[in-house]
Amino acid sequence: MTLLDSAPTAVLDAYRTCEFVTLGRDGTPLAWPTAVRRREDGTLVLTTSLAFAQKALNIRRDGRVALLFSDPTGSGLTDAPQLFVGGRAECPDDIRTGPQDLEDYWRSLFERQPHSRAYLARPMRRLMDWYYLRLVITVTPEQLVVRSPAPPPPPALPAPSAPLPGAVQLDRYDTAVLAARDASGAPVLARTRPVPTAGGFVVRPPDDCAVTAGPASLLVHRHDERLNALRNAVVRGHLTRTADGWLLAPDKVLEPMGSGRPTDAIRVLRRTQRATDRYLQRRGLTRPPVQWDRFRAVAART
Repeated sequence: MTLLDSAPTAVLDAYRTCEFVTLGRDGTPLAWPTAVRRREDGTLVLTTSLAFAQKALNIRRDGRVALLFSDPTGSGLTDAPQLFVGGRAECPDDIRTGPQDLEDYWRSLFERQPHSRAYLARPMRRLMDWYYLRLVITVTPEQLVVRSPAPPPPPALPAPSAPLPGAVQLDRYDTAVLAARDASGAPVLARTRPVPTAGGFVVRPPDDCAVTAGPASLLVHRHDERLNALRNAVVRGHLTRTADGWLLAPDKVLEPMGSGRPTDAIRVLRRTQRATDRYLQRRGLTRPPVQWDRFRAVAART
């Protein structure tokens, strides 16, 4: 018997992505959209490329993590409940260059994100090998909360006269995912609607999400039905209690995939290649060859 045996697993499995949060070096909860696969033993497996290894480094320092399944785009679900899973993660420094023992994960990814198969073609290999150099993260769930679907968006409110950091990014989305900490210091997640005010963004997490004051962030992201056209942004700041609820005062905005400019793809490719090289160099490793034939075999069976 595992914790997820009590979860609506058909719903969890149908979600194409979830929000995954780890704790940064300074204690800030930082969330990313990611693909997850449920295993029969009740654990959850996800991966990260060496180019985006920060979540792996965070886990090796503090294994407390959380996941929120709250964006049902592409799942075929109607009025899908939101699922919050808190737990602990492990991420060995073992670089995977092939799909061995992760075939189900990769088969699901190739099926749900068909455009990723193009990365296996010979012309793309030199540019996209970083995508297939992966670290494996295994999450053991310790907490499960089932929440109601997000209600429809409210009418737009006038923006404050002074622009807030992150206001432009958040204004493009109806909701955002708040990443904060509870009284024990563990990360928590909740989808909410940030309301811009002169001092920051007012957020109202549900009663079952017992946030506390401290470093926090807001994640917005989207993708189409086939996990393409990915966009995400993170607004970091500090969370405090006010008479109106909780206020996140922003201080930094991160846009890992760019802001939508035509040159973003080139910048992202350069950055991912440099980040991959840096991860390997710091460990005195040479760039391992990707097992292209094995990945192509998995894609062919999808």
